[in-house]
Amino acid sequence: MADADVHFYFDPVCPFCWMTSKWVRIVQEQRGYQVDWRFISLRLVNAEVDYDAHFPPEYEAGHTAGLRLLRVAARARAEHGRDSVARLYAAMGSRIFDREPAGDAEDPGYRGTREFVEPVLAEAGLPNELAEALDDDGRDAEIRAETDEALSLTGKDVGTPILHFEPPTGVAFFGPVISRLPDAEQALELWDHVVGLAGFPGFAELKRSLRERPQLRALGVGEDDVGVQEDWHGGSRRQKR
Repeated sequence: MADADVHFYFDPVCPFCWMTSKWVRIVQEQRGYQVDWRFISLRLVNAEVDYDAHFPPEYEAGHTAGLRLLRVAARARAEHGRDSVARLYAAMGSRIFDREPAGDAEDPGYRGTREFVEPVLAEAGLPNELAEALDDDGRDAEIRAETDEALSLTGKDVGTPILHFEPPTGVAFFGPVISRLPDAEQALELWDHVVGLAGFPGFAELKRSLRERPQLRALGVGEDDVGVQEDWHGGSRRQKR
């Protein structure tokens, strides 16, 4: 999307990425921005990492499911256009994070199955046959190239999401990481502050590793609740040894 105002690089299984995307959609609706939803795979970012040594036990299955879902998104983009990715990510994120977990849905690996993705495709108005891409590792080269593209804009010590403002010449940053969803007015105010920081020459980072658990039903935090504060050292709660 050559005329996009923002490139948003997402992994569908990242809760903070989902929260930021919901904020961006609120801004997009009010400002009329064009957003190009692009891919970054946490599984490929951590391809050389020993998951057992560095992450909580559910992370490998979750990140692998995210890669499988991105394969579906890549096929959707190829066959149904870039706008289909916006609908598909919205349906994925809503089903993963905005509903109470139940049964198999509590297993991070379940998100990478046909049973999970077929209702998502239906919600996004896309054909069931796209689910065949879940096992198509031939699409991983495309996803890796886009992941590398995102990291080339920010450096490697980041997580998801990555936002590229006013591409191709504008600046890109990891985040912002938010745990509470702003209302319409707050969303615009936050946007203008973030863009103001991003546009200042030489600005590089503003960061803390303490985060509230996001206001997402799947994480047990309601829209009017404040999540418990956790230390996401290393950006992903890596286990210190």
